[in-house]
Amino acid sequence: MASIGVLTLELRIEDAHSLKDKRHVVKGLKDRLRARFNVAVAEIDFEDVWQRALVAAVTVSSSRENAEKVLQAVEEDAANQLGGSLVGAATEWL
Repeated sequence: MASIGVLTLELRIEDAHSLKDKRHVVKGLKDRLRARFNVAVAEIDFEDVWQRALVAAVTVSSSRENAEKVLQAVEEDAANQLGGSLVGAATEWL
């Protein structure tokens, strides 16, 4: 049976002074994660707030183990790219 994993990343972007600044950071993260890990990525909350973002990355796999590896790698890569801007991460399984 297929496993669907959803990784939610909460960002606090202290250097953003406009929505344009925030979009630059979020778009860069989304593009990088899509390209490197072949996951679906979307901003799912705080769209109109300058310094906060909630981004979800989703993967579907034939095994939960593989999906876990992908989402762990996504989280590690996001943490490396964002540094202290990544303030939270949570994984859900569907």
